[in-house]
Amino acid sequence: MSIAKELRGIETALDDYRERIDTIPDELFAETPPDGGWSSAEVYSHVMQATLASSIAIERCAHSNCPPTNKGLSLQGHFTLLFGRFPPVPIKMLEIMNVEKISKEDARNLIIKCRKRIEIIAPLIAKAPSDIRYAHPRLGMLNARQWFKFTGIHLRHHLKQLEQIKKKFN
Repeated sequence: MSIAKELRGIETALDDYRERIDTIPDELFAETPPDGGWSSAEVYSHVMQATLASSIAIERCAHSNCPPTNKGLSLQGHFTLLFGRFPPVPIKMLEIMNVEKISKEDARNLIIKCRKRIEIIAPLIAKAPSDIRYAHPRLGMLNARQWFKFTGIHLRHHLKQLEQIKKKFN
């Protein structure tokens, strides 16, 4: 895994989120799609909060501030990191995820906050020990590099979800 390549992918995805927010009509941003599911506001809330949480996990791994473990990736974790995407099966959102309908301004501020966090943690990854891992609720125990790769995968996944929401309103 190239850290520089993953960083470019994350930055590009964050750019896409920033550009896309201006194309979503204000009155539809927090609107639940006609057939249910998340609104764009909820997607932004989830993906940016998850990106911040991932940055904390990366930092903990980089500073060896994790409980010791011999555990590794789950089967879903292996699949996701190997293929660079989530398995093509519907997933119920975890109860621990705090998803809320946020404003466009809050979403823009979260994008800025995520970008700053990524800038801070990216240089730490190269020297992070590969045997220090922190738990992901579905993917198992990830080290700093794996968390960084997951961050890009997760950001790209929800860009597709925003496109699906857009189609539902057209």
